[in-house]
Amino acid sequence: MALSILLQAAIADGVQVTEQQVAELDLFDMALKGGWIMIPLLLLCILAVYIFIERLVVIKHASQKDLTFMDKIKDYINDGKIQAALELCHKTDTPYSRMIEKGISRLGRPMNDVMVAIENVGNLEVSKLEKSLPFLATIAGGGPMIGFLGTVVGMVEAFFNMSNAGSNIDITLLAGGIYTAMVTTVAGLIVGILAFFAYNYLISRVDKVVSDMEARSLEFMDILNEPAN
Repeated sequence: MALSILLQAAIADGVQVTEQQVAELDLFDMALKGGWIMIPLLLLCILAVYIFIERLVVIKHASQKDLTFMDKIKDYINDGKIQAALELCHKTDTPYSRMIEKGISRLGRPMNDVMVAIENVGNLEVSKLEKSLPFLATIAGGGPMIGFLGTVVGMVEAFFNMSNAGSNIDITLLAGGIYTAMVTTVAGLIVGILAFFAYNYLISRVDKVVSDMEARSLEFMDILNEPAN
């Protein structure tokens, strides 16, 4: 009876120790188990976060709207105040204002030349907004691939240790390689998923800005094509 009680106590102590060990395993410890593959994944994650924040600030500034802008431009053009219209465009400092500014600077030329000048500036502005987004798309695709590379490296390590152990195979020999394989896979997928969603979100914000630019340019051309009073 006493022996049974001692065995139960020993088992309970062992379970408590195991639970304590599991509880102490945090994300940092798991990251260390991933090995050197975690270094490029960490760098990609930092780069993705930086690109997302930097582009978000730029796009947010570009998406600012002045609801009275086009009305003022129309009044200035109808009144012949070209210099005032140019100053308003320069003061507004948005992609669509720079397009309108280029169009105003081409007044007096054929309408086709004015439209081409506006489109050229619009293409440059869109290119500025999409700067660094290809890198974010590359991270979205490359992160999981690097994670899978870590998976292969970890499995090679596990089988190498198993082959060297011969008949004395111990699960602890495989633990290191399996940890590397699993942790790098998870880390690569996390980096890829975050970059993928960040990329698509920024693209959607850019599309909204482009739509607004197109609407403003068409409105400007309508102003120029209006018959004189």
